[in-house]
Amino acid sequence: MLDSKHLLTDEQMLQFITKGYLVLKNDLPHQLHNSIMNQIYYVLHEEGNPGNNILPRVPDIQQLFDTPVVKGALTSVLGSDYYMHPHRHCHYNRPGNQTPGGGTWHKDGYWSSFRSHRPWWAMIFYYTHDITEDLGPTAIMPGTQYYEKFLDERGETLLPTGKAGTMVLVHFDLWHKASLNVSDLDRYMLKFQFLRLSAPEFPSWNHQSKEMIVPEGTPAIHMNLWQDVWDWLRGDKHTAKQNSMNINDERLLALQQDLEAEDSTVRERAADDLGRIGIAAASCAPQLGVLLNDPVETTALNAAYALGQLGIKGIEVLIGHLKEGSSLVAERAAYGLQGAGMEAIPALLHVMKHEDEKRRALAVFVLGMIGYPEGEAISSLISCLQDESDWVRRNAVEALGMVRNPGEEVVSALANVLEESLLCEICETDEASETKDMQSKNAYVTMQHYISNKIGYTAALSLLRKGKTGDPMKVVRSLQQALYSKDRYVRAYAAEALTHLRTDEAIEIMIRYYRSSRWCQDTSKASTF
Repeated sequence: MLDSKHLLTDEQMLQFITKGYLVLKNDLPHQLHNSIMNQIYYVLHEEGNPGNNILPRVPDIQQLFDTPVVKGALTSVLGSDYYMHPHRHCHYNRPGNQTPGGGTWHKDGYWSSFRSHRPWWAMIFYYTHDITEDLGPTAIMPGTQYYEKFLDERGETLLPTGKAGTMVLVHFDLWHKASLNVSDLDRYMLKFQFLRLSAPEFPSWNHQSKEMIVPEGTPAIHMNLWQDVWDWLRGDKHTAKQNSMNINDERLLALQQDLEAEDSTVRERAADDLGRIGIAAASCAPQLGVLLNDPVETTALNAAYALGQLGIKGIEVLIGHLKEGSSLVAERAAYGLQGAGMEAIPALLHVMKHEDEKRRALAVFVLGMIGYPEGEAISSLISCLQDESDWVRRNAVEALGMVRNPGEEVVSALANVLEESLLCEICETDEASETKDMQSKNAYVTMQHYISNKIGYTAALSLLRKGKTGDPMKVVRSLQQALYSKDRYVRAYAAEALTHLRTDEAIEIMIRYYRSSRWCQDTSKASTF
């Protein structure tokens, strides 16, 4: 049992929400970190980078993730049932690296069909040795996890440093890059990814105050966005706000005029303030809708989340842009509708019948993020499993794995989808698949090339999340088949889902599977026995 003293505080959680990172200090002995570093050195120089196999190749690494400090931080952010994703990597920054400025600013390739502002995913960067700025630590740009566009010189560059064992917990979508190693030493950083298996129903950290107090030094102001994440992590259902700020007609008119200001920071602040006012500012919904297409992304995000706080009028504007706006505007509207909560569900059900697959897919995504669909909404999501669009089907599979309290019908449908996806792997030859990819103009086909069976991948993940609530025999049967998928991540999720189920049949299947898949970390090209 994890002692609650190792959970994060409200202040730490708010730093993670607003700035996107936390530096964790482990008190494990220096000898352990040194041993891990030496093992990694040998593997990299004698065998090559083991990629996803870094943990079984150097199993001592697991000790780091079993410490109360790390378990407490991950539990606080992702819930007590978080899962270490099968993708992980060792980043080797050579001494005297002459690459100008180090690496390139980027977000990691994501694993869902759409990036979520809410923390369903997180990463940890671990350093095996004392890390200084000269050694080229991974640079991060605080507060940028919610942005699709790179801030460039407008962003702050931070180089987290510390003693051996330093671990940096980051929001999965935080912008980061390798910095320049100007020392004469090797720099090793291990990247591990983690995901949430269930939506929060209560705070999983040392929560003391309902009020959200933004930490000093926050690079931008997104009060409504942050409040959405804060409330979601607390397990709160969204309700439209009623005058959370003092307001009168004169102040409302001034904010309305500020929405058209030339200065983007004025527009940004006005949009945020109107969202905090809530329903009393509903008359400003049309002007906020215009800002969804603002050239400055921070302003557009504030407008989207503000509209989500304005009740029915705000939802109507967001739905209109979801249906008719550009692809970019529709995506921003989806985030606003997520913040609007259950009140947006009826309108979203109508969008799920839209002729454009992107609009249908976004509506399905939002239903999953809201997480409380019932009755007609669940039936509609299940119906979407038969949609002609792969994109829509996959979003529906993921949404069904995110909803709270799914019925047996949902889990049975997910098991069927997984089995059907495996049959497609058999029926579709590699040559036919490549031809289909080249001919398709749909961006969905070429995105996430590292997942070869996107539907099966997502179905296996949803069964990992919800499989216990269905017919165990049916779930086990589908997962057993998935153990032999052509997609390595489908196989990994299936193995973990069977381990979670713990039925007699699931245990027997996993014993047989592990016997044949066990890997000896001491075996290499130089070994003879």
